[in-house]
Amino acid sequence: MSAPFEPGERALLVDGRGRTYLVRLQEGGTFHTHGGALPHDAVIGREEGITVETGGGMVLTAWRPRLADFVLKMPRGAQVVYPKDLGAILVYADVFPGARVLEAGAGSGSLTIALCRATGPQGRVVSYELRPEHRERALANVEQFHGKLPEWLELREGDVREVAETGEVFDRAILDLPEPWGLLGTAGAALAPGGVLCAYLPTTVQVQELVLALDDAGFRHVETFETLHRSWHVTERSVRPDHRMVGHTGFVTVARRSSN
Repeated sequence: MSAPFEPGERALLVDGRGRTYLVRLQEGGTFHTHGGALPHDAVIGREEGITVETGGGMVLTAWRPRLADFVLKMPRGAQVVYPKDLGAILVYADVFPGARVLEAGAGSGSLTIALCRATGPQGRVVSYELRPEHRERALANVEQFHGKLPEWLELREGDVREVAETGEVFDRAILDLPEPWGLLGTAGAALAPGGVLCAYLPTTVQVQELVLALDDAGFRHVETFETLHRSWHVTERSVRPDHRMVGHTGFVTVARRSSN
């Protein structure tokens, strides 16, 4: 049985048309919508799945947000990695509990959140972000999702090339940067033999530049793909794809560091 909602945590409110609202619960607080106001106290102390009603008669169901819900609703500065790509990155980069992961380009923190959850407290995530405002936004989003900053996360302000001076060794390297081919030497030196490098890029021109550079840098087993997300409308009378879908957002390229 899940614990009741507490002040300070986030609730995902879903209306009858499937629209979602992410609310941080506060004692005495009020959520305002076009369908009327809802006191936060109507949700605090209640269990997930509770149905509540605004002053204007709007019916809402309260849930704890999933990772996908939080990523789509969280504050952002830089572009986020969307849920459909987060799942693919975690699986194809094979990010496992206890993994040592190097991330470059924290952005708004969606991938950092997912990496911390995937590695768990027995793992380690070292993330680099050049822009201080993006680093602060990423830290805030990670803290909001996890409740506190994970002890196994170190989000450094600076260039990922600085990791060459630390002597650290990683199992996985995840690069969300516009020119990752310039970092292959750094990533290769920091990765253990057989370690996986994963890069996330928006255009075919960037992907081509990266893939051609990977072979020269000693990476093998190179694979590039994209994921498309199409939801379906299912009722008693019909089953059909929705009119809109989430198409191209980015290309995922994965490669293995060879030992020679």
